[in-house]
Amino acid sequence: MEETKRKHPSAFEGKILVMNILLAFLGAIVGLELITRLGISTNTSIIGALIAILVSRIPIALLRDYADLHRQNLLQTAISGATFGAANAILLPIGVPWLLGRQDLVLPMFIGATAAAIVDMTMIYWLFDTRVFPAENPWPPGIATAETLFAAAKKGKRAVYLLYGGIAGAILRYFFAIPADILGVAWIGNIWALTMFGVGLIVGGYSPQFFGVDINQYYVPHGIMIGAGLVAFIQIVLIITKRQKSSTNNTNNYTRPDSMIAFALQRGFVLYIVIALLIALGAGLYTEMSGGQLVLWMLFAAVAALISEIIVGLSAMHAGWFPAFATALIFLVLGMLIGFPAPALALLVGYTASTGPAFADMGYDLKAGWMIRGEGKDPEFELEGRKQQYFAELTGLIIASVLVFAVYKNYFLQDLFPPVDRVYVTTIQAGTSPEVAKYLLMWAIPGAIIQVIGGPARQLGILFATGLLINYPIAGLTVLAGILLRAAVVQKYKEEGQNVLYVLGAGLIAGSTLVSFFTSTLKLGKK
Repeated sequence: MEETKRKHPSAFEGKILVMNILLAFLGAIVGLELITRLGISTNTSIIGALIAILVSRIPIALLRDYADLHRQNLLQTAISGATFGAANAILLPIGVPWLLGRQDLVLPMFIGATAAAIVDMTMIYWLFDTRVFPAENPWPPGIATAETLFAAAKKGKRAVYLLYGGIAGAILRYFFAIPADILGVAWIGNIWALTMFGVGLIVGGYSPQFFGVDINQYYVPHGIMIGAGLVAFIQIVLIITKRQKSSTNNTNNYTRPDSMIAFALQRGFVLYIVIALLIALGAGLYTEMSGGQLVLWMLFAAVAALISEIIVGLSAMHAGWFPAFATALIFLVLGMLIGFPAPALALLVGYTASTGPAFADMGYDLKAGWMIRGEGKDPEFELEGRKQQYFAELTGLIIASVLVFAVYKNYFLQDLFPPVDRVYVTTIQAGTSPEVAKYLLMWAIPGAIIQVIGGPARQLGILFATGLLINYPIAGLTVLAGILLRAAVVQKYKEEGQNVLYVLGAGLIAGSTLVSFFTSTLKLGKK
């Protein structure tokens, strides 16, 4: 008897689409509030998952369908896509020209950023579960989301562990200001990558005490990121061009073939050039640059968008954190060294910043979906579910863009901008010098060496530079403490211990994230 094929719920199913639109508005509001008031945005996947779970518990027949894990996965995909889409991919880029005093450039930047974010999420849809971005790699927030949904569905011991982790995460965040979500990531992500990330956070945060100077004054983190980023890109190119030895030696059954990697990068690069052209024409850059310089700007902007996206994606896959702000700053400095005028630089950094966040966020959501769908055991069902997640993410992004366009003036007229926008504008206004170029080249060398030593699987250089660029030393101490505890548990309890840490880590992320959401955004119970 032939087995009946499983049918995945559609993102355009009435009940799912309506809920996705509502959750997307919530996610977009959360993202806008956090990035303008705190300078960061948070992964709202778990919030979306918990809302779906709570709705499914309401004793109304119409709402029972929300108890289905695959529907819950589509809902959490939409809300998280809207959060990062609104905050990181759209509002942040349009704030740069506004602060520069060029409000006439906001509309072309808005159109370009929205288009770039759509390409960004399309790229991870193409690249997820290839040899470059395997589904089996950590993508820590994705694991946290999936474990949350599993625990709610299965209850039992796993739910108890998740509850313990959630309570602990909430207590640590609320009463002790300890970023327990980072602790959870340390129990889930790549140990080598996270160790370098933690070291980078500590060195970057305490550099004045350690060295008597702020390493940012000498562009140390930026140079290391440039060196590591270039090597990381070369490593990816080598992976693409290297043929698999044989199918018998391939222990990983990826759902996307190697040909998809080249297809995605080539198609993405062409699309990024087209968007750069649209931005340039819409902003009238042809009136401020020569024809040759305009072509150079478009090519450089497309390369920056693509490389930034890859760097952000690799960091997100291994550590659950992504250096989108940092990579955009690096390409801004490089653009300054090339000699682009200020308006072109503002659009360049905004364009670069718009690529990466949607890529990373959807990677997390696809990881959660991959786990929920059985980790690729049914390739046809997996690919269909992934396609529906793509539509859900697109729904969230479209809602986010509509909301941003409706309210961005309300934020900007109150002087509420993503803080990193001020860094970009200050950098543009200050200009640069050959001395800056010297520092960048000098520190690019150790960054490249560290990245080569770690290889493409560990991303040591990228994660070290990411840590250096974030002024959050307590997070570094938390990461290293978490890794030491994880090592001790795994040493004693082996795989069983690691499996428990996965669920506890997911709980820590959930509890810490929810407390941060309610205390920072809704101002409820704020101490």
